[in-house]
Amino acid sequence: MGAHVYKKIELVGSSTTGTDDAIRNAISRASETIKNMDWYEVVEQRGHIVDGKIAHYQVTVKIGFRLED
Repeated sequence: MGAHVYKKIELVGSSTTGTDDAIRNAISRASETIKNMDWYEVVEQRGHIVDGKIAHYQVTVKIGFRLED
């Protein structure tokens, strides 16, 4: 068995609930088309403010997945 090779993609997940949900939304959506996802890394957090309150949370994540042999 040889060494694994990985690829990273960058996605932005969003949520009106919180940053954890934004991350979960990005990973859940990616899992519909990407196989062998192994890890994620939070790159950036930001949000949208309306009337002095947070309206949307946005989290940029890098997702690593193993390329098939």
